[in-house]
Amino acid sequence: MKTMRDNKVLAFASIAAILPFTACDTQVKQSDESTKPNIIFILADDMGKEWVSGYGADDIQTPNLDKMAETGMKFNNVYSMPQCTPSRVTLLTGQYPYNHGWINHFDVPRWGHGAKFDPAMNPTYAQFLRDAGYKTAATGKWQVNDFRLEPDLMVRAGFDDYFMWTGAEGGNEEVTEKRYWDPYIHSKEGSKTYPGEFGPDLYNDFILDFLRENKDEPMAIYYSMTLPHGPLVHTPVEPDVTEKMDKHKAMIHYVDILVGKLLKELDNLGIRENTIVFFTTDNGTAGSIIGSRNGINIRGGKTYLTENGVSAPMIASCPGTIPSGTISNALVDFTDMLPTFADIAGVSVPESYQSDGFSFYKTLLDPAEENERKWVLAMGSLSGNVGEDGMIKNWFTFRDRAFRDKQYKVYVDTLKKINRVFDISKDKMEEHNLIDAKTEEIADVIDYFQKIVNGLPDEDANPQYERLNNSIYDVPIENLVKSFEKTRNRSNMSPRANENR
Repeated sequence: MKTMRDNKVLAFASIAAILPFTACDTQVKQSDESTKPNIIFILADDMGKEWVSGYGADDIQTPNLDKMAETGMKFNNVYSMPQCTPSRVTLLTGQYPYNHGWINHFDVPRWGHGAKFDPAMNPTYAQFLRDAGYKTAATGKWQVNDFRLEPDLMVRAGFDDYFMWTGAEGGNEEVTEKRYWDPYIHSKEGSKTYPGEFGPDLYNDFILDFLRENKDEPMAIYYSMTLPHGPLVHTPVEPDVTEKMDKHKAMIHYVDILVGKLLKELDNLGIRENTIVFFTTDNGTAGSIIGSRNGINIRGGKTYLTENGVSAPMIASCPGTIPSGTISNALVDFTDMLPTFADIAGVSVPESYQSDGFSFYKTLLDPAEENERKWVLAMGSLSGNVGEDGMIKNWFTFRDRAFRDKQYKVYVDTLKKINRVFDISKDKMEEHNLIDAKTEEIADVIDYFQKIVNGLPDEDANPQYERLNNSIYDVPIENLVKSFEKTRNRSNMSPRANENR
Protein backbone atom coordinates (compact mmCIF):
# COMPACT_ATOMS: atom_id res chain seq x y z
CA MET A 1 0.00 0.00 0.00
CA LYS A 2 1.43 3.34 -1.02
CA THR A 3 1.48 6.09 1.58
CA MET A 4 0.12 9.54 0.84
CA ARG A 5 3.69 10.85 0.53
CA ASP A 6 4.51 8.04 -1.93
CA ASN A 7 1.50 9.04 -3.99
CA LYS A 8 2.59 12.68 -3.98
CA VAL A 9 6.08 11.87 -5.15
CA LEU A 10 4.78 9.56 -7.87
CA ALA A 11 2.23 12.13 -9.01
CA PHE A 12 4.73 14.89 -9.44
CA ALA A 13 7.39 12.68 -10.97
CA SER A 14 4.93 11.29 -13.49
CA ILE A 15 3.23 14.49 -14.50
CA ALA A 16 6.37 16.59 -14.79
CA ALA A 17 6.86 15.63 -18.41
CA ILE A 18 3.35 16.74 -19.29
CA LEU A 19 2.83 19.93 -17.34
CA PRO A 20 5.80 21.96 -16.07
CA PHE A 21 5.53 22.39 -12.32
CA THR A 22 5.97 26.01 -11.31
CA ALA A 23 3.70 26.28 -8.32
CA CYS A 24 4.93 28.05 -5.21
CA ASP A 25 8.02 29.43 -6.92
CA THR A 26 7.37 32.85 -5.45
CA GLN A 27 10.24 35.04 -4.31
CA VAL A 28 10.29 36.97 -1.06
CA LYS A 29 9.35 40.56 -1.79
CA GLN A 30 11.24 43.30 0.01
CA SER A 31 8.42 45.37 1.47
CA ASP A 32 7.55 47.00 4.74
CA GLU A 33 5.25 44.83 6.88
CA SER A 34 2.60 47.57 6.97
CA THR A 35 2.35 47.68 3.18
CA LYS A 36 1.89 43.97 2.60
CA PRO A 37 -1.61 43.44 1.18
CA ASN A 38 -4.28 42.06 3.47
CA ILE A 39 -5.97 38.93 2.13
CA ILE A 40 -9.60 38.09 2.88
CA PHE A 41 -10.93 34.88 1.37
CA ILE A 42 -14.73 34.55 1.59
CA LEU A 43 -16.12 31.09 0.88
CA ALA A 44 -19.90 30.73 0.63
CA ASP A 45 -21.37 27.29 1.31
CA ASP A 46 -23.43 25.71 -1.52
CA MET A 47 -24.01 28.64 -3.87
CA GLY A 48 -23.75 28.27 -7.62
CA LYS A 49 -23.40 30.97 -10.26
CA GLU A 50 -27.14 30.92 -10.81
CA TRP A 51 -27.51 32.78 -7.50
CA VAL A 52 -25.21 35.72 -8.25
CA SER A 53 -26.85 38.43 -10.35
CA GLY A 54 -23.49 39.50 -11.78
CA TYR A 55 -23.20 36.02 -13.30
CA GLY A 56 -26.60 36.22 -14.96
CA ALA A 57 -28.89 35.03 -12.17
CA ASP A 58 -32.51 35.86 -13.05
CA ASP A 59 -34.17 35.15 -9.69
CA ILE A 60 -32.04 37.21 -7.31
CA GLN A 61 -30.21 40.50 -6.92
CA THR A 62 -26.82 40.57 -5.17
CA PRO A 63 -25.89 44.27 -5.34
CA ASN A 64 -22.87 44.13 -3.04
CA LEU A 65 -21.31 41.20 -4.90
CA ASP A 66 -22.05 42.99 -8.17
CA LYS A 67 -20.41 46.17 -6.87
CA MET A 68 -17.44 44.10 -5.76
CA ALA A 69 -17.12 42.84 -9.36
CA GLU A 70 -17.50 46.38 -10.70
CA THR A 71 -14.55 47.47 -8.56
CA GLY A 72 -12.53 44.36 -9.31
CA MET A 73 -12.28 41.24 -11.43
CA LYS A 74 -14.82 38.53 -12.22
CA PHE A 75 -13.51 35.06 -13.10
CA ASN A 76 -15.33 32.77 -15.51
CA ASN A 77 -13.29 29.56 -15.32
CA VAL A 78 -12.74 28.65 -11.67
CA TYR A 79 -13.10 25.05 -10.53
CA SER A 80 -13.94 24.06 -6.97
CA MET A 81 -14.48 20.46 -5.93
CA PRO A 82 -18.08 19.17 -6.02
CA GLN A 83 -18.54 18.90 -2.26
CA CYS A 84 -17.61 20.62 0.99
CA THR A 85 -14.73 18.61 2.45
CA PRO A 86 -12.61 18.11 -0.69
CA SER A 87 -12.97 21.80 -1.58
CA ARG A 88 -11.94 23.01 1.86
CA VAL A 89 -8.88 20.82 2.29
CA THR A 90 -7.81 21.55 -1.29
CA LEU A 91 -7.94 25.34 -0.97
CA LEU A 92 -6.22 25.27 2.42
CA THR A 93 -3.35 23.01 1.33
CA GLY A 94 -2.93 23.72 -2.39
CA GLN A 95 -3.11 19.96 -3.02
CA TYR A 96 -5.54 17.88 -5.04
CA PRO A 97 -7.66 15.34 -3.15
CA TYR A 98 -5.72 12.44 -4.68
CA ASN A 99 -2.69 13.81 -2.81
CA HIS A 100 -4.12 15.08 0.49
CA GLY A 101 -6.51 12.13 0.78
CA TRP A 102 -9.79 13.90 1.59
CA ILE A 103 -11.50 12.67 -1.56
CA ASN A 104 -14.87 12.00 0.03
CA HIS A 105 -17.13 14.31 1.99
CA PHE A 106 -16.67 13.67 5.72
CA ASP A 107 -18.21 15.57 8.65
CA VAL A 108 -15.55 14.80 11.22
CA PRO A 109 -17.43 16.20 14.26
CA ARG A 110 -20.55 14.26 13.28
CA TRP A 111 -19.02 10.96 12.20
CA GLY A 112 -15.56 11.29 13.78
CA HIS A 113 -14.18 8.05 15.20
CA GLY A 114 -10.81 9.77 15.34
CA ALA A 115 -10.66 11.12 11.79
CA LYS A 116 -8.91 14.46 11.60
CA PHE A 117 -7.18 16.85 9.27
CA ASP A 118 -3.52 17.11 10.30
CA PRO A 119 -1.92 20.52 9.55
CA ALA A 120 1.47 19.10 10.49
CA MET A 121 1.23 16.67 7.57
CA ASN A 122 -0.59 19.00 5.16
CA PRO A 123 0.18 22.62 6.13
CA THR A 124 -2.34 25.34 5.32
CA TYR A 125 -1.68 28.64 3.61
CA ALA A 126 -2.37 30.33 6.97
CA GLN A 127 0.64 28.62 8.54
CA PHE A 128 2.95 30.03 5.87
CA LEU A 129 1.47 33.53 6.09
CA ARG A 130 1.51 33.61 9.89
CA ASP A 131 5.16 32.59 9.88
CA ALA A 132 5.80 35.51 7.53
CA GLY A 133 4.31 38.04 9.94
CA TYR A 134 0.62 38.05 9.01
CA LYS A 135 -2.09 38.19 11.66
CA THR A 136 -4.43 35.34 10.77
CA ALA A 137 -8.03 34.54 11.63
CA ALA A 138 -10.76 32.12 10.59
CA THR A 139 -14.48 32.01 11.18
CA GLY A 140 -17.49 29.98 10.07
CA LYS A 141 -17.38 26.36 8.96
CA TRP A 142 -14.34 24.11 9.41
CA GLN A 143 -15.74 20.55 9.39
CA VAL A 144 -12.53 18.50 9.23
CA ASN A 145 -11.64 18.27 12.93
CA ASP A 146 -13.47 17.63 16.19
CA PHE A 147 -12.81 20.56 18.54
CA ARG A 148 -13.67 18.41 21.58
CA LEU A 149 -10.62 16.28 20.84
CA GLU A 150 -8.47 19.11 19.46
CA PRO A 151 -9.51 22.38 21.09
CA ASP A 152 -6.32 24.11 19.86
CA LEU A 153 -6.53 22.79 16.32
CA MET A 154 -7.17 26.17 14.70
CA VAL A 155 -3.96 27.60 16.15
CA ARG A 156 -2.00 24.60 14.89
CA ALA A 157 -3.64 25.12 11.49
CA GLY A 158 -2.17 28.62 11.31
CA PHE A 159 -4.82 30.91 12.78
CA ASP A 160 -4.07 33.38 15.56
CA ASP A 161 -7.76 33.72 16.35
CA TYR A 162 -10.92 31.87 15.36
CA PHE A 163 -14.67 31.69 15.87
CA MET A 164 -15.97 28.46 14.35
CA TRP A 165 -19.22 26.57 14.14
CA THR A 166 -18.40 23.19 15.65
CA GLY A 167 -20.18 21.20 12.96
CA ALA A 168 -22.66 19.13 14.99
CA GLU A 169 -20.35 17.38 17.42
CA GLY A 170 -21.09 13.70 17.61
CA GLY A 171 -24.25 13.88 15.53
CA ASN A 172 -26.32 13.12 18.63
CA GLU A 173 -26.21 16.45 20.44
CA GLU A 174 -28.95 18.61 18.98
CA VAL A 175 -27.58 21.82 20.44
CA THR A 176 -24.33 21.52 18.47
CA GLU A 177 -26.10 21.18 15.13
CA LYS A 178 -27.25 24.79 15.15
CA ARG A 179 -25.23 26.97 12.80
CA TYR A 180 -27.85 29.68 12.36
CA TRP A 181 -30.24 30.62 15.17
CA ASP A 182 -28.93 29.86 18.69
CA PRO A 183 -25.59 28.72 17.23
CA TYR A 184 -23.04 26.53 19.01
CA ILE A 185 -19.62 28.08 18.37
CA HIS A 186 -16.02 27.26 19.29
CA SER A 187 -13.49 29.99 20.14
CA LYS A 188 -10.41 30.37 22.31
CA GLU A 189 -12.77 30.67 25.28
CA GLY A 190 -14.26 27.25 24.48
CA SER A 191 -17.51 26.07 22.91
CA LYS A 192 -20.91 27.44 23.86
CA THR A 193 -24.39 28.35 22.64
CA TYR A 194 -25.35 31.94 21.82
CA PRO A 195 -29.11 32.08 22.58
CA GLY A 196 -31.20 34.31 20.38
CA GLU A 197 -28.30 35.17 18.08
CA PHE A 198 -28.01 34.56 14.34
CA GLY A 199 -24.75 32.74 13.68
CA PRO A 200 -23.81 34.53 10.43
CA ASP A 201 -24.00 37.86 12.27
CA LEU A 202 -21.63 36.59 14.94
CA TYR A 203 -19.13 35.27 12.39
CA ASN A 204 -19.23 38.55 10.49
CA ASP A 205 -18.87 40.64 13.67
CA PHE A 206 -15.85 38.54 14.65
CA ILE A 207 -14.18 39.46 11.35
CA LEU A 208 -15.01 43.15 11.73
CA ASP A 209 -13.57 43.18 15.25
CA PHE A 210 -10.43 41.41 14.03
CA LEU A 211 -9.99 44.03 11.31
CA ARG A 212 -10.29 46.87 13.80
CA GLU A 213 -7.82 45.32 16.22
CA ASN A 214 -5.17 44.50 13.60
CA LYS A 215 -5.66 47.18 10.95
CA ASP A 216 -2.04 48.38 11.26
CA GLU A 217 -0.59 44.94 10.53
CA PRO A 218 -0.89 42.61 7.52
CA MET A 219 -3.88 40.30 7.91
CA ALA A 220 -5.01 37.05 6.28
CA ILE A 221 -8.60 36.02 6.98
CA TYR A 222 -10.37 32.79 6.05
CA TYR A 223 -14.08 33.62 6.13
CA SER A 224 -15.80 30.28 5.58
CA MET A 225 -19.46 31.30 5.57
CA THR A 226 -22.10 28.87 6.81
CA LEU A 227 -24.65 30.47 4.45
CA PRO A 228 -26.59 29.49 2.36
CA HIS A 229 -26.22 25.76 3.15
CA GLY A 230 -29.31 24.10 4.64
CA PRO A 231 -31.24 23.97 6.85
CA LEU A 232 -33.18 26.78 5.19
CA VAL A 233 -34.10 29.46 7.72
CA HIS A 234 -35.41 32.99 8.00
CA THR A 235 -32.91 35.82 8.50
CA PRO A 236 -32.92 38.97 10.65
CA VAL A 237 -33.94 41.17 7.70
CA GLU A 238 -36.57 38.74 6.35
CA PRO A 239 -38.06 37.21 9.50
CA ASP A 240 -41.42 36.27 8.01
CA VAL A 241 -40.35 34.02 5.14
CA THR A 242 -41.85 30.55 5.39
CA GLU A 243 -41.65 28.93 1.96
CA LYS A 244 -38.59 26.95 0.92
CA MET A 245 -37.49 29.14 -1.99
CA ASP A 246 -38.22 32.34 -0.09
CA LYS A 247 -35.95 31.16 2.71
CA HIS A 248 -33.23 30.24 0.25
CA LYS A 249 -33.41 33.65 -1.41
CA ALA A 250 -33.40 35.35 1.99
CA MET A 251 -30.19 33.48 2.86
CA ILE A 252 -28.58 34.55 -0.42
CA HIS A 253 -29.64 38.13 0.29
CA TYR A 254 -27.96 37.84 3.66
CA VAL A 255 -24.71 36.59 2.12
CA ASP A 256 -24.73 39.74 0.03
CA ILE A 257 -25.54 41.96 3.03
CA LEU A 258 -22.67 40.53 5.07
CA VAL A 259 -20.21 41.03 2.22
CA GLY A 260 -21.41 44.62 1.97
CA LYS A 261 -20.83 45.19 5.69
CA LEU A 262 -17.30 43.84 5.44
CA LEU A 263 -16.41 46.01 2.45
CA LYS A 264 -17.86 49.08 4.18
CA GLU A 265 -15.74 48.43 7.27
CA LEU A 266 -12.60 48.18 5.13
CA ASP A 267 -13.48 51.61 3.76
CA ASN A 268 -14.12 52.98 7.25
CA LEU A 269 -10.74 51.74 8.45
CA GLY A 270 -8.96 53.18 5.43
CA ILE A 271 -7.52 49.82 4.36
CA ARG A 272 -9.79 48.93 1.42
CA GLU A 273 -7.08 49.76 -1.14
CA ASN A 274 -4.57 47.53 0.65
CA THR A 275 -6.90 44.56 1.00
CA ILE A 276 -7.51 41.92 -1.65
CA VAL A 277 -10.96 40.43 -1.07
CA PHE A 278 -11.96 37.17 -2.76
CA PHE A 279 -15.47 35.79 -2.92
CA THR A 280 -16.19 32.28 -4.15
CA THR A 281 -18.11 29.14 -3.18
CA ASP A 282 -17.16 25.60 -2.20
CA ASN A 283 -19.44 23.88 -4.73
CA GLY A 284 -22.74 24.23 -6.54
CA THR A 285 -26.12 24.80 -4.95
CA ALA A 286 -27.97 21.90 -3.29
CA GLY A 287 -29.81 19.72 -5.79
CA SER A 288 -33.23 20.51 -4.35
CA ILE A 289 -32.85 24.18 -5.37
CA ILE A 290 -33.56 25.33 -8.93
CA GLY A 291 -32.54 28.78 -10.11
CA SER A 292 -32.48 30.54 -13.46
CA ARG A 293 -29.40 31.92 -15.16
CA ASN A 294 -29.56 33.80 -18.45
CA GLY A 295 -33.03 32.43 -19.03
CA ILE A 296 -32.11 28.78 -18.41
CA ASN A 297 -33.33 26.77 -15.41
CA ILE A 298 -30.37 25.40 -13.47
CA ARG A 299 -30.75 22.68 -10.87
CA GLY A 300 -28.18 22.88 -8.09
CA GLY A 301 -25.19 20.71 -8.94
CA LYS A 302 -23.69 19.97 -5.54
CA THR A 303 -21.94 16.56 -5.47
CA TYR A 304 -21.75 16.43 -9.29
CA LEU A 305 -18.85 17.05 -11.64
CA THR A 306 -21.09 18.90 -14.08
CA GLU A 307 -20.45 22.63 -14.50
CA ASN A 308 -23.30 23.53 -12.15
CA GLY A 309 -21.46 21.56 -9.46
CA VAL A 310 -17.86 22.71 -9.86
CA SER A 311 -17.67 25.87 -12.00
CA ALA A 312 -17.65 28.38 -9.17
CA PRO A 313 -18.28 32.12 -9.23
CA MET A 314 -15.20 34.03 -8.08
CA ILE A 315 -14.72 37.76 -7.66
CA ALA A 316 -11.54 39.51 -6.52
CA SER A 317 -11.47 43.17 -5.58
CA CYS A 318 -8.81 45.63 -4.43
CA PRO A 319 -9.32 49.17 -5.80
CA GLY A 320 -6.12 50.58 -7.23
CA THR A 321 -4.49 47.16 -7.52
CA ILE A 322 -6.99 44.94 -9.33
CA PRO A 323 -8.36 46.67 -12.45
CA SER A 324 -12.00 47.63 -12.00
CA GLY A 325 -14.77 46.01 -14.01
CA THR A 326 -12.50 43.42 -15.60
CA ILE A 327 -13.24 39.83 -16.55
CA SER A 328 -10.74 36.98 -16.58
CA ASN A 329 -11.04 33.75 -18.54
CA ALA A 330 -7.90 32.34 -16.94
CA LEU A 331 -8.11 28.74 -15.79
CA VAL A 332 -8.05 28.58 -11.99
CA ASP A 333 -8.86 25.83 -9.52
CA PHE A 334 -8.81 25.58 -5.74
CA THR A 335 -5.22 24.31 -5.57
CA ASP A 336 -4.18 27.76 -6.83
CA MET A 337 -5.26 29.63 -3.70
CA LEU A 338 -2.22 28.73 -1.58
CA PRO A 339 0.45 29.71 -4.13
CA THR A 340 -1.49 32.87 -5.04
CA PHE A 341 -1.82 33.99 -1.43
CA ALA A 342 1.86 33.26 -0.89
CA ASP A 343 2.70 35.31 -3.98
CA ILE A 344 0.56 38.22 -2.81
CA ALA A 345 2.22 38.14 0.61
CA GLY A 346 5.73 37.77 -0.79
CA VAL A 347 6.16 34.44 0.97
CA SER A 348 8.44 31.68 -0.25
CA VAL A 349 6.83 28.31 0.40
CA PRO A 350 9.50 25.72 1.30
CA GLU A 351 10.64 23.66 -1.66
CA SER A 352 9.94 20.53 0.37
CA TYR A 353 6.23 21.33 0.35
CA GLN A 354 4.55 20.00 -2.77
CA SER A 355 1.65 22.08 -4.00
CA ASP A 356 -0.35 21.25 -7.10
CA GLY A 357 -1.36 24.87 -7.69
CA PHE A 358 -0.24 27.82 -9.78
CA SER A 359 -0.25 31.43 -8.68
CA PHE A 360 -2.68 33.67 -10.58
CA TYR A 361 -1.41 36.86 -8.92
CA LYS A 362 -0.27 38.26 -12.29
CA THR A 363 -3.80 37.80 -13.59
CA LEU A 364 -5.17 39.82 -10.67
CA LEU A 365 -2.95 42.71 -11.70
CA ASP A 366 -3.73 42.38 -15.41
CA PRO A 367 -6.47 40.13 -16.86
CA ALA A 368 -4.42 39.76 -20.04
CA GLU A 369 -1.74 37.99 -17.99
CA GLU A 370 -2.74 34.38 -17.40
CA ASN A 371 -1.06 31.82 -15.19
CA GLU A 372 0.80 28.82 -16.53
CA ARG A 373 -2.07 26.46 -15.92
CA LYS A 374 -3.23 24.48 -18.97
CA TRP A 375 -6.11 22.61 -17.35
CA VAL A 376 -8.17 22.46 -14.17
CA LEU A 377 -9.39 19.45 -12.21
CA ALA A 378 -12.41 18.64 -10.04
CA MET A 379 -12.96 15.47 -8.02
CA GLY A 380 -14.44 14.31 -4.74
CA SER A 381 -17.98 13.52 -3.69
CA LEU A 382 -20.11 11.00 -1.81
CA SER A 383 -20.05 10.70 1.95
CA GLY A 384 -17.01 9.20 3.57
CA ASN A 385 -16.61 5.43 3.45
CA VAL A 386 -15.65 3.97 6.81
CA GLY A 387 -14.06 0.53 6.85
CA GLU A 388 -14.57 -2.15 9.47
CA ASP A 389 -11.59 -0.75 11.35
CA GLY A 390 -13.34 2.61 11.62
CA MET A 391 -10.92 4.38 9.29
CA ILE A 392 -11.96 6.59 6.36
CA LYS A 393 -11.34 4.85 3.07
CA ASN A 394 -12.05 5.83 -0.52
CA TRP A 395 -14.97 4.21 -2.29
CA PHE A 396 -12.69 3.57 -5.25
CA THR A 397 -8.93 3.04 -5.55
CA PHE A 398 -8.91 5.66 -8.30
CA ARG A 399 -11.71 8.18 -7.98
CA ASP A 400 -13.65 9.55 -10.99
CA ARG A 401 -12.85 13.15 -11.91
CA ALA A 402 -13.23 15.84 -14.57
CA PHE A 403 -10.61 17.89 -16.42
CA ARG A 404 -11.12 20.88 -18.66
CA ASP A 405 -9.12 23.41 -20.61
CA LYS A 406 -10.39 26.54 -22.34
CA GLN A 407 -12.37 24.53 -24.90
CA TYR A 408 -12.85 20.92 -23.88
CA LYS A 409 -13.98 19.02 -20.79
CA VAL A 410 -13.46 15.31 -20.21
CA TYR A 411 -14.76 12.93 -17.58
CA VAL A 412 -12.54 10.14 -16.29
CA ASP A 413 -13.96 6.98 -14.76
CA THR A 414 -12.62 4.82 -11.92
CA LEU A 415 -10.61 2.74 -14.42
CA LYS A 416 -8.60 5.83 -15.43
CA LYS A 417 -10.34 5.98 -18.80
CA ILE A 418 -11.98 8.98 -20.44
CA ASN A 419 -15.65 8.21 -21.05
CA ARG A 420 -17.15 11.61 -21.94
CA VAL A 421 -15.95 14.62 -23.93
CA PHE A 422 -17.68 17.97 -24.33
CA ASP A 423 -16.79 21.10 -26.24
CA ILE A 424 -17.51 23.23 -23.20
CA SER A 425 -16.90 26.47 -25.11
CA LYS A 426 -20.02 25.77 -27.19
CA ASP A 427 -21.92 23.18 -25.16
CA LYS A 428 -22.11 24.73 -21.69
CA MET A 429 -24.99 22.45 -20.69
CA GLU A 430 -22.93 19.35 -21.54
CA GLU A 431 -25.59 17.83 -23.76
CA HIS A 432 -23.47 16.44 -26.61
CA ASN A 433 -20.98 13.77 -25.66
CA LEU A 434 -18.29 13.68 -28.37
CA ILE A 435 -16.54 10.54 -27.17
CA ASP A 436 -17.56 8.62 -30.29
CA ALA A 437 -16.90 11.42 -32.74
CA LYS A 438 -14.62 10.13 -35.48
CA THR A 439 -12.61 13.29 -35.97
CA GLU A 440 -8.91 13.93 -35.67
CA GLU A 441 -9.53 16.87 -33.33
CA ILE A 442 -11.49 14.83 -30.78
CA ALA A 443 -8.95 12.02 -31.01
CA ASP A 444 -6.22 14.53 -30.19
CA VAL A 445 -8.23 15.90 -27.27
CA ILE A 446 -8.71 12.42 -25.82
CA ASP A 447 -5.04 11.60 -26.32
CA TYR A 448 -3.94 14.86 -24.65
CA PHE A 449 -6.04 14.38 -21.53
CA GLN A 450 -5.41 10.63 -21.33
CA LYS A 451 -1.67 11.31 -21.10
CA ILE A 452 -2.32 13.59 -18.15
CA VAL A 453 -4.51 10.95 -16.50
CA ASN A 454 -1.90 8.26 -17.09
CA GLY A 455 0.62 10.39 -15.23
CA LEU A 456 -1.47 10.40 -12.04
CA PRO A 457 -1.07 7.80 -9.28
CA ASP A 458 -3.03 4.59 -9.80
CA GLU A 459 -4.15 4.80 -6.19
CA ASP A 460 -5.59 7.92 -4.56
CA ALA A 461 -4.37 8.76 -1.07
CA ASN A 462 -6.48 8.18 2.03
CA PRO A 463 -6.45 10.56 5.00
CA GLN A 464 -3.64 9.64 7.37
CA TYR A 465 -4.45 9.52 11.08
CA GLU A 466 -4.46 7.24 14.08
CA ARG A 467 -7.73 5.59 15.07
CA LEU A 468 -8.88 6.96 18.43
CA ASN A 469 -10.84 4.95 20.97
CA ASN A 470 -12.54 7.82 22.74
CA SER A 471 -15.66 7.71 24.84
CA ILE A 472 -17.22 10.69 23.06
CA TYR A 473 -17.80 8.44 20.06
CA ASP A 474 -20.48 6.14 21.39
CA VAL A 475 -21.76 4.91 18.03
CA PRO A 476 -20.56 1.35 17.29
CA ILE A 477 -18.30 1.17 14.25
CA GLU A 478 -20.58 -1.35 12.55
CA ASN A 479 -23.46 1.15 12.75
CA LEU A 480 -21.27 3.87 11.31
CA VAL A 481 -20.27 1.64 8.40
CA LYS A 482 -23.92 0.86 7.64
CA SER A 483 -24.82 4.54 7.62
CA PHE A 484 -22.59 5.05 4.59
CA GLU A 485 -23.63 1.96 2.63
CA LYS A 486 -26.66 3.72 1.14
CA THR A 487 -24.38 6.22 -0.61
CA ARG A 488 -22.32 3.58 -2.42
CA ASN A 489 -24.43 3.51 -5.58
CA ARG A 490 -24.86 7.25 -5.96
CA SER A 491 -23.52 8.53 -9.26
CA ASN A 492 -21.27 11.54 -9.63
CA MET A 493 -21.78 11.72 -13.39
CA SER A 494 -25.15 13.49 -13.76
CA PRO A 495 -27.56 15.31 -13.87
CA ARG A 496 -27.20 17.62 -16.83
CA ALA A 497 -26.64 21.21 -15.83
CA ASN A 498 -30.04 22.27 -17.15
CA GLU A 499 -32.02 19.17 -16.21
CA ASN A 500 -35.18 20.17 -14.38
CA ARG A 501 -35.88 16.90 -12.60
